[in-house]
Parts: sequence; C-alpha cells; structure tokens
Amino acid sequence: MRDLTKQTMINTYIIAVILGIVEGLTEFIPVSSTGHLIIAGNLLGFSGVKAATFEVFIQLGAIAAVVLVYRSRFIGLLTRWKDTRFLNLIHIIAAMAPALLLGYLLHDIVKHNLFSVQTVLIGLVMGSVLLFVAASRAGGLRKTDSLDDITVFQAFIIGVFQCLSLWPGFSRSGSTIAGGILSGLSFSAAAEFSFIVAVPIMFAATGYDLIKSYHYLSLNDIPLFAIGFTVSFLVAWLAIVWFLRVLNKLGLSPFAWYRIAIAAIFWLVVLS
Repeated sequence: MRDLTKQTMINTYIIAVILGIVEGLTEFIPVSSTGHLIIAGNLLGFSGVKAATFEVFIQLGAIAAVVLVYRSRFIGLLTRWKDTRFLNLIHIIAAMAPALLLGYLLHDIVKHNLFSVQTVLIGLVMGSVLLFVAASRAGGLRKTDSLDDITVFQAFIIGVFQCLSLWPGFSRSGSTIAGGILSGLSFSAAAEFSFIVAVPIMFAATGYDLIKSYHYLSLNDIPLFAIGFTVSFLVAWLAIVWFLRVLNKLGLSPFAWYRIAIAAIFWLVVLS
C-alpha cells in the first residue's frame, strides 16, 4: 500500500511538471494557456476542483517571471505613477478595467459553462481568426514602437479586446497583442504591453479564484503546487525572451495556424 501511495505521489509530481511546462510556454504567447491546460489535464486524467485550483495557482509562477524580466519597468510604474512622459499606472488601469468589470460580472457563468474541451476548441479557432486579421492589418497601420508612446486610449482599446479572453481558449495574450496591433502598436510594443498588463489582471483573477477555492486544499498539496509554480516560473522566463524574437521575425500568422492545427488534431483524435 505504501509503494502504491508513493507511486501515486510520483505520478502526481510528474503531472505537476508537465502542466508547469505547458503553463510557462503558453501563458504569454497567443495560443491560450487556459485552453492548453484544460486539454493537457484532460489527457493526463487530472481533473476536479483541486486540479482547477492548481492550474490557477501555477499562473502565479508565470506572473513572477514577467515581474523579474521587466522589474525596472514595474519599478518605474510605481515611482513615476502619473508621469505622462512614460507608461504609467493610468495606462494599466485603462487596460485592466474592461476585463476586470466584465470578468467579475460573468465569473460564475464562465466557470460553470465554458470550461470544457469543446468550448476551448471553439475559442482556439475564433482566436486564430483575430490573429489573422491583426496580422493582415499590421503592415498598413501607423506604428507606436515604444511602450512610453502608448496613449491611454490605445491602452483602453487593448483592454476591450482583452475581454475576449474570458472565453477559454481565446487567449489573453492573443487578444491583447492583436488589440494592440489593431490600435497601432508595433509587434514588440504590443507584446511587451501585453506582458506588463498581464501581471495585475492575472494577479487579481488568480487571487479571486484562490480565495474562492482555497478550502479544497491541504498541507499535503504544498509540494505539488510548489513544483508547478517553480517549473512555470522558469519556463515562462525563457519563453518571454524567445517569443519576442520569433514575433519580430515571423509575426502572428504561425501562431494562428498552430491554434487551428491543435484544435483540429484534438477534435479528430480525442473527441471523434
């Protein structure tokens, strides 16, 4: 019995590593981390309330990676919080407000009705359409190349696009990067703004989810959550640097095609 319990723990820790890698790789690229976690959890047989809480918690590891990579920018946001010469907290609030308000109003509806493999696959395809539209318009738009040149109105438009990510599979990074490009930002500026605005909104969203579900957890869950958090942090750190290089070279279209391919493969192989 002890050996069986030990093996079960090892298997669970392996799942934590796999999901940590999935979260770290997909959180900040426009392919939907939530969608990939739902699909991966389904394939691994990792489901239930505790699994859902784990998938929320490891997002904090990815958030920590952004804070580390852009630490000087976050320090600037706090020390020059209303200096109009730079990206400031007003831009962040403008980008956060629409999704936070709508997310608060629709939280239970989304959680109880949209977190299924089928809805994720729909979101992956719908999100790819938005990426194709943004990619096709990118060449004809005036570019804002620097984060410090982003206007409050552009930040608000990005926030409106971010509301699309309430549908699992649509992708928060995909909707904000596409929204940034369509509002006139360059690829790199849109991506970096997406990374930065992710920190407060993901912290708020994950904190809200954890407050509502912490009573399902116990001290025995600490190793599982610690492994997932650490792996997510390390992988996200590497993924952020890699993604910016790929995005500047290839644009959004490869990610849109990937989303369609992964949705089609999962539909044909697993659901058919």
